Amino acid sequence: MDLLSGLALGLQVAITGEALLFCLIGVSVGMFIGVLPGIGPLAAVAMTLPITYHLQPMSALIMLAGIFYGAQYGGSTASILLNLPGTSTTAVTALDGYPMAKQGRAGVALFITTLTSFFGGCFAIVLVMSFAPALGQMALKFSSAEYFSIMLLGLVAAATMSLGSPIKGLISVVAGLLLSTVGMDPTSGHIRYSFGVLELQDGLNLVAMAMGLFGVAELLKNAGKPREMKPQKVRMRELMPTRQDLRECWRPAIRGSFVGSFIGILPGAGPTLAAFLAYAVEKRVSRTPEKFGTGAIEGISSPEAANNASTQAAFIPTLALGIPGDAGMAVLLGAMMIHGITPRPEFFTTNADLFWGLVVSFWVGNLMLLVLNIPLIGFWVRILTIPQRLLFPGILFFICIGVYSVNNSPFDVMTVIVFGVLGYLMNAFGYPTAPMLMGFILGPMLEQHFRRALLFSRGDILTFVERPISGAFLLVTVVLVASLALPMLRAKRKLAALED
Repeated sequence: MDLLSGLALGLQVAITGEALLFCLIGVSVGMFIGVLPGIGPLAAVAMTLPITYHLQPMSALIMLAGIFYGAQYGGSTASILLNLPGTSTTAVTALDGYPMAKQGRAGVALFITTLTSFFGGCFAIVLVMSFAPALGQMALKFSSAEYFSIMLLGLVAAATMSLGSPIKGLISVVAGLLLSTVGMDPTSGHIRYSFGVLELQDGLNLVAMAMGLFGVAELLKNAGKPREMKPQKVRMRELMPTRQDLRECWRPAIRGSFVGSFIGILPGAGPTLAAFLAYAVEKRVSRTPEKFGTGAIEGISSPEAANNASTQAAFIPTLALGIPGDAGMAVLLGAMMIHGITPRPEFFTTNADLFWGLVVSFWVGNLMLLVLNIPLIGFWVRILTIPQRLLFPGILFFICIGVYSVNNSPFDVMTVIVFGVLGYLMNAFGYPTAPMLMGFILGPMLEQHFRRALLFSRGDILTFVERPISGAFLLVTVVLVASLALPMLRAKRKLAALED
């Protein structure tokens, strides 16, 4: 199917009353969640996942995707007005956005953020339309050996490229893989590691785990932090940037879109890394790097374009190869599996209406966000004045109700609490939770393809190296691990030499 035919099919699917309604709901909820400090798009997707069980797969995915990329728009509002990043991806926006707000240019900063976010998202959507089907055709040549190797690469990349210690990231991935083995063995049917608990025979609940690790953990993390809510008024006439502002923002937006799209395609990288990398690139190429951190337009436009481009581009590895680009894509991948949709080599032919309908919904959602974001700035600012003592208990209540409604099981509520405490402790000690979730979701597929490859090769472990594509992925994986291990070994040797 060519590009024009695919777009025509996507329009038939996405421009319907039901699809438009759920797209609007998704982007609106995403904006709301993005504005609230400490929640984030990943927790929002996890919390709303139970609602989608009663929807058609197309509507469910449109709404969940809208929540995910809609949160990138809303997250910049709190960063600019109050120096409180609504999401981790917009933390870098506060570096120059908040100084602009203190200079009385908050409206200009918010307007520039909206424009560059829209540009970055649209740039990446073009990449999704252009390259995802080609990657799908390439994946037709993949066997179980190739799938195992690329999933292993994705998990290692998720650990080594995430923020924080790569060693701790690898530990989190391994923990997620171990948790994925709980329940029934898909090959033999034996019950593994249930310890006699009946509820564990079907494995751990993905929704409960995601809600706990990201929703409850973030609430616990931010519950004891006082917030001073003194939002300033933002008048519509103050939103318009000057010509000089526009001249200073368009080149950084283009560079940020390129950086974000490239990072988004990489498994495990994510929009946070894209935003910080785009900011670093912009500061490096600038003739006046000293102005960064004091209210530079480039310090807003480049990272905002990058994080939105990364969010959209992350759909490429997810849809084409079944490898989530980041933790948010991992939750969306889990949602697709819950609805009986598994990305696979023939996904773009057997599910052409789903793919193109989702892509067209990205355009619709970004247009909705462009229209909604500016008029609702004042509303989002007032939302930030809700006291924590009212806001956080309400969110926790809806988390428990949502996860209970999945299986009507009190055990799932307990699972949320356990993983919430676990996620809080992991954050406190610097262990990233996103790689654990990716390991948990990809674990069953990793095991399945590993066993199948060995079955086809009659137990020959060299099949993973002898096949060229599989061997190439394993080589990249080894290089990633080596790039992590070698500097550590050198540092230990230098330390030992100094002690001697």
